Amino acid sequence: MNPKKINEDPEALKNQALNLPDSPGVYLMESRRGETLYVGKAKSLKKRVRSYFTGVKDTKTRHLLSKIARFETIVTLSEGEALLLENNLIKQYRPKYNINLKDGKTYPVIKLTGEEYPRVYRTRRIVFDGSKYFGPFAKANQIDLSLNLIDQLFPLRKCRGELKLKSHPCLNYHIGRCSAPCCGKISQQDYLARVERVRLLLAGKTDALLGELKNKMNKAAESLKFEKARIYRDRIKALKELTEVQNVVDFEIESRDYIGLRSEGYRCGIAILQMRGGKLIGRNVFLLEDYSPEEDAFATFLAQYYSRIDNRPRTAYLSRRLDAELISDFLKELTGKKIRFRFPQKGKHAQLVRMAVQTAGERLESEDRQDKALKTLQETLNLPFPPRRIEGFDIAHLEGAEAVASMVAFLGGRPHKSDYRHYKIRSLNGKIDDFEAIREVVARRYTRVLNEKKTRPDLILIDGGKGQVNSAAGILRLLGIPEIPVVGLAKKNEELFLPEAKEPICLPESSEALKLLISVRDEAHRFATAFHKRLRDKKMSVSLLEKIEGIGKKRSVRLLKHFGSLRELSRKKPEEIAAAAGISVELANDLLSRLYESLS
Repeated sequence: MNPKKINEDPEALKNQALNLPDSPGVYLMESRRGETLYVGKAKSLKKRVRSYFTGVKDTKTRHLLSKIARFETIVTLSEGEALLLENNLIKQYRPKYNINLKDGKTYPVIKLTGEEYPRVYRTRRIVFDGSKYFGPFAKANQIDLSLNLIDQLFPLRKCRGELKLKSHPCLNYHIGRCSAPCCGKISQQDYLARVERVRLLLAGKTDALLGELKNKMNKAAESLKFEKARIYRDRIKALKELTEVQNVVDFEIESRDYIGLRSEGYRCGIAILQMRGGKLIGRNVFLLEDYSPEEDAFATFLAQYYSRIDNRPRTAYLSRRLDAELISDFLKELTGKKIRFRFPQKGKHAQLVRMAVQTAGERLESEDRQDKALKTLQETLNLPFPPRRIEGFDIAHLEGAEAVASMVAFLGGRPHKSDYRHYKIRSLNGKIDDFEAIREVVARRYTRVLNEKKTRPDLILIDGGKGQVNSAAGILRLLGIPEIPVVGLAKKNEELFLPEAKEPICLPESSEALKLLISVRDEAHRFATAFHKRLRDKKMSVSLLEKIEGIGKKRSVRLLKHFGSLRELSRKKPEEIAAAAGISVELANDLLSRLYESLS
């Protein structure tokens, strides 16, 4: 494979494209700064690359061409080799104009990370980072059952990020919920063997494990260890419940996916309906941005998606025709498992594919409404561009006590919960002063944004009127970032207030832009109120536990931090409480008795 690089003006690019070989290969489009903007594969480089420079082009192709200064081509021996190379180059360069999986709004799934010491946890976002995903689970409690069972049988580490060596294990190790590789309590080989057993459990390969648990239960019962036998019995029951799903559709047990695509301009929606064991167990809906022909976008998505998930179907039914054998062979080479791709025209399979297309279309329509709302906000507030990132603030307190603030983030008109933040207000000392509280939280938030070079918002929304907005704007001026727009939304008449403006802006109740701002405001209020309630409940709970002789404030805080609430604490066994608090089982029994009296 010899790369051929072309670096000319637009007319020369066109001429050079006409002289490319009629061979399969990969082409890389580059910007003037040498940034790789797009990677594509072709059965014939000559025909594909030439098509960019001849004939009438649609909007998305014209936009891509306006950014290109040069391109590079790599000839391959076959189209399959080109697909493999394209896949690797997309991973390497992450080109701006290739498929961008903005999000996969899904039922919850379980993620087994691809780290050196893997972790397992619940998520709704599928990120192609080498991790394995299991699900989706139509019933949320199935995930709780799975994770709880894993914690009991094969506990993995809980700490995030790269494993850091420690001298003492955390509390999770002492209560049997972590294997503590950070302290050398388990070798990497044994840890990875445990990870493999977790993978088999999540993949539904549980026959051997069920047999093992039944043998242990029977032996415990024969030895009159009935409490231990009960534990094994409960684990067997939980393991069997994991196989339960809902929404029976038909009686075919073959695993299948139904995939529908709907595109508008450079944006595609792809919906995947997943059938396992004759039942519809869930769906994934992806929003893509891609500047390649629709068939290529679909093929690239399928190659990326199926090469990175673990629970692959035997057959996938598609709404668009493509080179099915090419994709199938590619996946067989990468994963060792071949998927059959079909294009149904009638019958129940075609009906389910149409349902997937409709789901994808609904997602595109929803995205279109959000885009229009953001465009209206841009025009109404005189912003330089649509506010893709909005950060909203609210204050919560009870007559000045336990004053807190919340910051919520919306991306593209939707909540981005991983960026939410809580703040305890430090400056009021029991006073009621919303203006000062806003000044403090805005100062803390954007000082950190500046120091850590985090993404700045396109718009800041304050829950309040003129006073609150001017307080926030004043702090932004002091920080040297007055260019970040601020708007206030007052609850009384849903009026918008801009800094220094004499009159509010009123949008009609039917305005999608107003509805979006109300959503941000209400979410910030919900988040602040929930945090405030937790603090009040925690304070009351700590006070109650402190009254029990032998517990004290430190142990009270430790117990609540570990178990979450008094109600959850009351459901635990004395041995678990004793291990978590570092107290005797007798004292734990006394604590439970006091809790039962208080909570009854």
